[in-house]
Parts: sequence; C-alpha cells; structure tokens
Amino acid sequence: MTTPPGTVEVRELVLPAHANHHGTLFAGEGLQLMAKTAFLAARSLAHREVVMAGVTGVQCLAPVPVGYQLTLQGWVSRVGRSSMTVCVRGLADRPEVPAEHVLTGVFEMVAVDSAGRPVAIDSSYLNPETSHEHHNP
Repeated sequence: MTTPPGTVEVRELVLPAHANHHGTLFAGEGLQLMAKTAFLAARSLAHREVVMAGVTGVQCLAPVPVGYQLTLQGWVSRVGRSSMTVCVRGLADRPEVPAEHVLTGVFEMVAVDSAGRPVAIDSSYLNPETSHEHHNP
C-alpha cells in the first residue's frame, strides 16, 4: 500500500537524549519532529524542495515519557499557488498502553526553486482530496 502524496507518518522512540529534566519529551524536540513531518508531507505533495514559512497553533497536550513511541501524522490540508498548510498530530503509546493524542500543530510550507525563491506547485501532482481544505480523522 502506498501513502498518498501529501501525507506521511513518522515514528520516533523517545530516548533520554530527547527528554527534559522530568524524563519526558522536551518540547523543543517535539517541535523539531513535527517540523520534519510537515516538511516531508509538503515535499511529497509538491515534488520539489520546500521551506517553512510559519507555524501556528502548536500545542503540547500531554507529556510523553522516555520509552514511549511517538507517531507523527502529517497531511496537507490546503494548497495555494506555492504554499501549503500542513497539519501535524502526534500520538504517544507503548505496548499495552493505548495511543494518546499528545501534540498538534499547523505549519505553512512554501515550494521553492534551487535559489530558494517561491515557485508554483505543479497542479498535475495534486490529488483531488488535497486541492482544497480537508481534515484527516
């Protein structure tokens, strides 16, 4: 099964190197992982390099202890001429513990050329579901 363009799932094990002094995921590490997920989702849809233009609505909803798996789901929810909105959600779990929604954020990404200038996204790459706003469950 292939993943539709504009959607990605990234998994990371929370290790002590990712943790704060409370033994849970350091917020900065979580934000970095969310940004990477947004980048991968946007690049998969645009079929070219992208850069981050902004971040809104980032929330750390619950602590993620060392030893938990963090699954980050990213999807493009809006496509403009050269920009995209990417929603990212993080779920934390470990064996015998149900997944819990722990992170959320919205990232604005822009398709760029080799000089870093905004460039139009080729509409032939767009899936009808990603050519307008939508939300994955």
